[in-house]
Amino acid sequence: MITIDALSVQFGGTTLFSDVSFSVNENDKIALMGKNGAGKSTLLKIIAGVSKPSTGAISAPKGTIIAYLPQHLLTEDNATVFEETSKAFEGIFKMKAEIDGLNEELTVRTDYESDEYYKIIEKVSELSEKFYSIEEINYEAEVEKVLVGIGFTREDFNRPTSEFSGGWRMRIELAKILLQKPDLILLDEPTNHMDIESIQWLEDFLINSAKAVMVISHDRAFVDNITTRTIEVTMGRIYDYKAKYSHYLELRKDRRAHQQKAYDEQQKFIADNQAFIERFKGTFSKTEQVQSRVRMLEKLELVEVDEVDTSALRLKFPLAPRSGQYPVVVEALTKNYGDHVVFNNANMVIERGQKVAFVGKNGEGKSTMVKAMMSEISFDGKMELGHNVKIGYFAQNQAAMLDEDLTVFETIDRIAEGDIRTQIKNILGAFMFSGDDTTKKVKVLSGGEKTRLAMIKLLLEPVNLLILDEPTNHLDMKTKDIIKDALNAFEGTLVLVSHDRDFLDGLVTKVFEFGNKRVKEHFEDIKGFLEHKKIENLREIEKK
Repeated sequence: MITIDALSVQFGGTTLFSDVSFSVNENDKIALMGKNGAGKSTLLKIIAGVSKPSTGAISAPKGTIIAYLPQHLLTEDNATVFEETSKAFEGIFKMKAEIDGLNEELTVRTDYESDEYYKIIEKVSELSEKFYSIEEINYEAEVEKVLVGIGFTREDFNRPTSEFSGGWRMRIELAKILLQKPDLILLDEPTNHMDIESIQWLEDFLINSAKAVMVISHDRAFVDNITTRTIEVTMGRIYDYKAKYSHYLELRKDRRAHQQKAYDEQQKFIADNQAFIERFKGTFSKTEQVQSRVRMLEKLELVEVDEVDTSALRLKFPLAPRSGQYPVVVEALTKNYGDHVVFNNANMVIERGQKVAFVGKNGEGKSTMVKAMMSEISFDGKMELGHNVKIGYFAQNQAAMLDEDLTVFETIDRIAEGDIRTQIKNILGAFMFSGDDTTKKVKVLSGGEKTRLAMIKLLLEPVNLLILDEPTNHLDMKTKDIIKDALNAFEGTLVLVSHDRDFLDGLVTKVFEFGNKRVKEHFEDIKGFLEHKKIENLREIEKK
């Protein structure tokens, strides 16, 4: 059991959270929830030992291994993927090398009766007992199994890590953590750079092979599938629910309703007493009663209601002129980069008003197809956009295209038209820009903040073909719900590249699967597609 006892964190006079206490038990699967800035990542870092609290302590039994995967990390560039991943067993390799070195020393020494000789024998015995108590592991097979599971191909194993993007390097660190088989795995947004198949593999591993897990994630399906307990960080304190995320939402709603009722009753009580004080503060016969009520109000502990729910905000895309019947037609489209074939002879027809998903492993051509639609790359074959098509495009690097010298408010104010102008502050608030945030220049925003701002900008432009490439990576669940509602109400055509199953569920009605240099059309929603994929995967295993 790992115990978190009376943790408090203060930054420059501001309290992030105070007197936070809970325990992590063996095999607990915990979702750490709360709005951005509530202190979730800070709490995770403290448990990992990366940061220190202002007060309080973390305690665990001797030998407990806690492994931590942050959102952003740097890996070294002097190893191959396989070599870097094998470092998970570095401690065991060092132990074996030390045993071999001591045994070698014993063969050349002749001072058999000396204290030094006996100390070496004791050390060898101690290390050997520890080494041979470790379950025999086929290291290479374990490394291979995990790397393939999280999306690497065997051809990737001998490539240097320097050739891979930050997302793929994150997977290497994740593989090292999984191979260490720690007592507690701490994961901060692990699915942001993973495709659906890799996420499903990770889910299976965490459910069936991991011990205790604590995860921060905005991927609702992932959180719901792996966790059985939810700890919410809010307004400087925590609430601990023995429930998975979807059930926690219902419990939190009930809690907030009770808080609101208690708050309203207390405010009425305060108002009644203040009215009494104001009415009789100059009346001699009531002096003692007035003073008594003043003292009572001063000592009153005020009821707080947790952060206001902004999910009632409804965004609606402005109407664009109607497009032709077939906004996108692809015939025999092939794309190569040198000798590497991304996809070959791809065919696709997307009708007006359809909402479709592009899914498949990373690197199989989803974003390449989108770039072909946007005429950003050359290709062989035919790509035809229909009559009167007006495209709204959200690329993974969309944030980089914002005007850095404008403020957050100015960025939106310049494109908002009509009634929506009266709601700019509410919209910004829903996307976590409030108060002084709205006057910040774009150049000082974080990557996540720029992504959110680019998403708002897109939501306000009149288009009839929306192409969104991984739009939800930096958005919390409440914001994703707002966007999903807006997309469901969108009357135009939608192409969505995403690994977020919950976001796709109930939104898309057709799936284009990218893989093995082909594009395959599935006339079903994401749930039906995933059910079929599991059956296909089982058949492939049986064939092998």
